[in-house]
Amino acid sequence: MVLWTAAGVVTLGFLVALEIVARGYGFSGPITEQSREVIFAPESGPLLYGGLALTMVVLTWRQRLIALGIAAGVDIAFFLVRWALDADMNFGNGALWVVLGVAVLGVTRRTGRERLLLLKGTGLGLLLVAGHKTGDTWLLITSKTRATVLDAYVAAADHALADPSWLVGRFLNATAPVSTGILHVVYGQLPLAAALVGLYQLRRVAVERRFPAHHLVRTFLMIGLLGPAIYMVFPVVGPIFAYGADGGAWATANIWPDVLPPVTDPQPIPFDGITPRNCMPSLHTAWAVTLFVHSRDGSRAMRWAGTFWLVGTLTATLGFGYHYGADLLAGVVFALTIETAMRCSAHGWDRACVRLVALGTAVFAALLASYRWLPTEMAARPWLYGPLLLLVTGTVIYAYVRTARSARTARDRAPKAEVPGQRPASGDSTEPAEAAEAAEAAEAAEAVGTAGAAPTGTDDSQDPGATGAKPELV
Repeated sequence: MVLWTAAGVVTLGFLVALEIVARGYGFSGPITEQSREVIFAPESGPLLYGGLALTMVVLTWRQRLIALGIAAGVDIAFFLVRWALDADMNFGNGALWVVLGVAVLGVTRRTGRERLLLLKGTGLGLLLVAGHKTGDTWLLITSKTRATVLDAYVAAADHALADPSWLVGRFLNATAPVSTGILHVVYGQLPLAAALVGLYQLRRVAVERRFPAHHLVRTFLMIGLLGPAIYMVFPVVGPIFAYGADGGAWATANIWPDVLPPVTDPQPIPFDGITPRNCMPSLHTAWAVTLFVHSRDGSRAMRWAGTFWLVGTLTATLGFGYHYGADLLAGVVFALTIETAMRCSAHGWDRACVRLVALGTAVFAALLASYRWLPTEMAARPWLYGPLLLLVTGTVIYAYVRTARSARTARDRAPKAEVPGQRPASGDSTEPAEAAEAAEAAEAAEAVGTAGAAPTGTDDSQDPGATGAKPELV
């Protein structure tokens, strides 16, 4: 409880600080944007219903149906009022009302663990929406505070990786519109795919009345909160803006993806005050890697879907000109480092966790430093620096796989405390539970037979040693 309270205070302080900074630059921050959606038309209705879905993991199926009915009813009422007033039309207010209502219900009608569970569910749903709005605010701040971008440095360093954005961009142009249509859906619906995996991981919360120690949503939100801070240190807009048509008059040349940029002494590029500097690292890559990692514990269909979304997202980020290859390597290292830190904070820190987080942090810092200070050397010697970049990234991947596998094996071997009368939480305990039920049924049948053979007039209900007594589950 103390840890959750401290986390809530820190999160609130961060949001307030971001609100103050945003106000200083003349636009509203995440708190104002989320508060106004209680009454005014929301920016994203699906996002609010995604937050409601996360909140409803703490509710029973009956309560979920009631919550969805209330949310739909509120949205219909808002729709009719806005239609009558000719106001902006959108949906999602009902979902936000229900999420807040769950918090009110927890505070006023529940106590103890039930109250804490409902408040956790509310916090999870609100954090999904707040994380999205926090990211939007961060992007606005990067465009207002970073007058120049470092695309020339990253483009030069990308020569060591054979300029994958230009290569994949030409491939998508040759295979459009089929390839681009599919990849636009994959790229745009990454949050939906992550929400489905997260809901799968949280599917037993309503039964067990507790959250799992670690799940996808925790890492997803942390990446969204910390990633934009790196944008402030290393502002990059992407090849489609710095070297393509989308950059307009601010682009150095309209050459992407047909002509490779020349290898010259890179310099910061002045850019407009609108385009977000959101390339280094690639957070879409980081989120896709996290989705892939967490889908490994699901069904075969989920594992295939996680792989498809990872490959599709990497292809889209390069082929649409949103990122350089160097961004993707940084995004992979960033994701695995954050995932390790979140997993170890939930299951306990050990020497392997500390080493892996230290390794990931060092490699991530080294990647950014090399992109900034060694781009010309990297472009001049791609035979050396290209494999080296892949090697250090692969080292982090290998260390993560080895550490995660060892931690999972240790958790599987650890003795699990059993609660009398409670169903096992994991799917691995299904067979023992079924065996216990079969044994109980056999004993009950034997007891019935014994009772039938007992002398007439004997009152088995008064016999403390009667075999017809139902055995107690242990």
